[in-house]
Amino acid sequence: MEQLAFIVTQELGKLAKWLRILGFDCVYFSKKKEADLIIQALRDKRILVTRKAEHAKHKGIRIVVIKHDYVEEQMEQLVKKLDLGLKENNFFRRCVECNTLLEDIEKEKIKQKVPDYVFRTQNFFKRCPDCGKIFWQGTHWDMVGKWLSEKGLKK
Repeated sequence: MEQLAFIVTQELGKLAKWLRILGFDCVYFSKKKEADLIIQALRDKRILVTRKAEHAKHKGIRIVVIKHDYVEEQMEQLVKKLDLGLKENNFFRRCVECNTLLEDIEKEKIKQKVPDYVFRTQNFFKRCPDCGKIFWQGTHWDMVGKWLSEKGLKK
């Protein structure tokens, strides 16, 4: 199955983070030049996700124009429009800040980098090799799964 990749325009920053949480390769495009956006979408074979309907005039790229204001509704629209197969084993595989694939890291190596409570209560950690951010399975993990189940979006 084809692994979808996205490029999300600057007005959809929260949606970009959600796509990364769900395991999708998602570039957050913050530049102003429309030509650069289209070139990157074509070059990297990314689906353009935007609020700007005028981007739909471009041929040769897949575009989803988001119609909703709230990130939960935006995700619901995108998942249904593209029939995204959301699987929990893909969740939290990418850094929500920089989109890099996360790596497992030994618990002892991050002792000084996380709060004491987190270190005592968690056993599995991931680290972003690019920005160094540390991740663990906190309450947000359960909240994401619960929300997707409630909306009927998880397969």
